[in-house]
Amino acid sequence: MLGNFSYYNPTKLYFGDESLNFLKDELTHYGPVVMLNYGGGSVKRNGIYDLVVAILREAGKTIVENPCVMSNPTLEKLHEGVKIARENNIDLILALGGGSVCDYSKAVAASVYYEGDYWDQF
Repeated sequence: MLGNFSYYNPTKLYFGDESLNFLKDELTHYGPVVMLNYGGGSVKRNGIYDLVVAILREAGKTIVENPCVMSNPTLEKLHEGVKIARENNIDLILALGGGSVCDYSKAVAASVYYEGDYWDQF
């Protein structure tokens, strides 16, 4: 590593069949506006989307959807996500899907308060 810096990454991931059971408790740690990032139609076809939306609504959260996160998301999609997050004063970004959705969500989170060219961070 070059240079001196501090790195703090408060990301928590749950994996496995029972991981959705932890969502309700986790939501208590965040404000009312949740950005829900997801990919194509698989999360809707397999029913996980409906389960997550029900939990978010039960917790009183305002849901801001950001669908259509593709494999290997583009810089254009990143700009779209950052715009959505800024315009809606997002309190939490929730990635619903696979690796591309998770990586994209991390990129949006890292870019929301960055004033320069997002690509400089990556």
